Amino acid sequence: MLSAFPLALLALSVGVGATPDPTTINLTSRKINPSPRSPRDFRKRSLSTTDNIPLTDFFNGTDLQWFGNISMGTPPQMLTAIFDTGSSLLVIASTQCGVACSNQIQFNTSKSSTFRDGGENGTVAFATGLGVKPVESDSELVLNLRSGSDHVRIGEFDAGNTSLFTITDQTPEMNQDFFSGISGMSPDPDGLLKGLINEGMPPVFSFYLTPQAIGHAEMTLGGIDHSKVKGDLVYAQLSNNSDFQGSWQLSSTQISVNGKTSSALNVSRTFIVDTGTSNILMDPQAAEAVYSIISPDIKPKANLTGAFGIPCDKISTLTAEINITLTSTDGKSFNVTIPSSELSVGPFADEPSLCQTVINAFEGLNIIGASALKHYYSVFDVGQQRVGFAPNGH
Repeated sequence: MLSAFPLALLALSVGVGATPDPTTINLTSRKINPSPRSPRDFRKRSLSTTDNIPLTDFFNGTDLQWFGNISMGTPPQMLTAIFDTGSSLLVIASTQCGVACSNQIQFNTSKSSTFRDGGENGTVAFATGLGVKPVESDSELVLNLRSGSDHVRIGEFDAGNTSLFTITDQTPEMNQDFFSGISGMSPDPDGLLKGLINEGMPPVFSFYLTPQAIGHAEMTLGGIDHSKVKGDLVYAQLSNNSDFQGSWQLSSTQISVNGKTSSALNVSRTFIVDTGTSNILMDPQAAEAVYSIISPDIKPKANLTGAFGIPCDKISTLTAEINITLTSTDGKSFNVTIPSSELSVGPFADEPSLCQTVINAFEGLNIIGASALKHYYSVFDVGQQRVGFAPNGH
């Protein structure tokens, strides 16, 4: 999920100390210096273990989002969250939200002896949401929030007293979640990620995302699970596009389809790497240029701005390998590839003979989402301000 950041981020403490091992979390499927960057220093106190956090697939018609467990409060209350590189804040549904959060496990602040109310109210709007439906307005995916803090834990890691926001109200589109909230994993850490780093976790985390049929998706905190990496990790440095400060933004030199490009695709763009977005987003000119190479049968969906579709019976006849070309830290070009198997994300609910295609058009925004990321082992290095990609082992 890509969000705006209307609420102020807290400053990050820095320092040097002992380095613990990484920890892996199983998943269920659902301020940047000018480049080149110098490594950041972070305070590192010892942590007891490393941990792989299990992730579960949030299956909302696709297998393109993942969530996992966190605990909050004293005594601990078990909650679930999407670990979202497209946002920064830790936001959790609360009992203050009531009916508007009826589909979610809610955090009861009154039952935690360590919860502190921060006293500030605000809102956050998301530009991408659950599943594959494009977001059509700024008012579609909105959370009303209240600031606070509490003790937060994940796997074997203890983030200590952590800044968070409880959801007090939300738009109906957000209530389809059955997970409790969103843990932002921005390169400018806040919330859970900031707490973990301040408590001594090395400032690196990694994702092994898998299709629902395979399962066993994981997030590794504090390092890399090399058993899930097949081949070499290739890193790209974060770019410094001022429009996307605080995002995992990478510079792309071109887009190609089946080895072909065009004047609309052979230009520089900034792509945001976002584990909370299901589809691929491109500016309208790029989306249309990609589809014009694949097939004239792919056309805009008249009643759904930003979406494209093709008759479902034609999908199997198409080859559609889409390459987004990035530049590695050693100056070499490499591709992040969306394979032909990802071209269709399933039938439209209102027109089941028409299948939605993987790229949504969005003015001024380009995102590498889960349709690509589930084919890679991805590493998010906060200290070095870079993202790494390698073929994954599934």
